[in-house]
Amino acid sequence: MGSRRKGREAALRILYFMDVSGVSGTQAIKSYWGHLAAPDEASDQVEFANAIVRGYVEHREEIDGLIRACSHHWRLERMPIVDRNVIRAAIVELRDMPDIPKRVTLNEAVELAKRFGSEGSGAFVNGVLDRIATELGKP
Repeated sequence: MGSRRKGREAALRILYFMDVSGVSGTQAIKSYWGHLAAPDEASDQVEFANAIVRGYVEHREEIDGLIRACSHHWRLERMPIVDRNVIRAAIVELRDMPDIPKRVTLNEAVELAKRFGSEGSGAFVNGVLDRIATELGKP
């Protein structure tokens, strides 16, 4: 498994932890890397995951607003926690990491949703992210 893929998985776990516990991004990052996980390929994986988490924390209102605007008939608070955080992480990639193609971000997000979410998570995440990528004008 590639370093970025592992980083995406770690970012999802950190965002999930923040969501359910209410801790800050800094606190969640410290707890995750200090107590809950040991990175396989230390720096690349850690840096990528932390960049996603920090990107979400810095633009939380804008990112969650974008999800609300593009997730028809779904309130953010009612979305499954995994789906909501997969989408959040992917938005950070779409917005702030121009070197990553849209298709890669969407495919990776769908795979994470299928792996950690429910039966319909992959399709749901794909639909919402496709609308968001269009809204962001990501080619």
